[in-house]
Amino acid sequence: MSLLRTNTMTQLKPHAILFDMDGVLVDTESLWFTAFNASLKQYNYPLVTKQQFSELFWGKDLSDSIESINVSKDVLPACNEYYLKHLHKVRLFPTALTVLSELNTYKKAIITNTPKTITMQIVETLHLTHYFDTIVTVDDVAKGKPAPDVVYEACKQLSVIPSDTVLIGDTINDVTAGKTAGCTVIGLNVKADFTIQSLHELSSILKIESKGETRV
Repeated sequence: MSLLRTNTMTQLKPHAILFDMDGVLVDTESLWFTAFNASLKQYNYPLVTKQQFSELFWGKDLSDSIESINVSKDVLPACNEYYLKHLHKVRLFPTALTVLSELNTYKKAIITNTPKTITMQIVETLHLTHYFDTIVTVDDVAKGKPAPDVVYEACKQLSVIPSDTVLIGDTINDVTAGKTAGCTVIGLNVKADFTIQSLHELSSILKIESKGETRV
């Protein structure tokens, strides 16, 4: 059993659920890595390794994290443009739709550091729109994760408070954002209040309501 509980609760019934997008719902890390290196190459910067990308950039607000390697923010538009041209390579994780359907009675939001233009194209292309009540991106707030801004904004739009909310993420930045805001955090292969290895394990933690019930 891969489920690890690091608090005393055995099952949760939150008022809302917040999902990170990249790495949780969609498999995009390799595409972002390729897009980032393509933009670095375009501006004659040294390329980064996959390990460097994972450690320094994945799950963070890219506009802030590039400063750590002394790269101009001019590379960001090129990175986003490359990504958009290869959007057809984005794939849902196999269990994503099943899990979202199971959680149909909960208020749900996407919270992501991905720019809004790209996020909306992914959501629309993969037919995810109707699963979520709202979508909050890095463009909607002052600071991206690990700051808690996207969490607060999503909770505001869903009319819930963070302490009644569960956040699901795959990076320490998701965990930090959620815990700072006061959420219970479920980590996908990352240590949090609960840790899982696959989305399908959510049913072991979240109380799944019958389809006849209304949302809390």
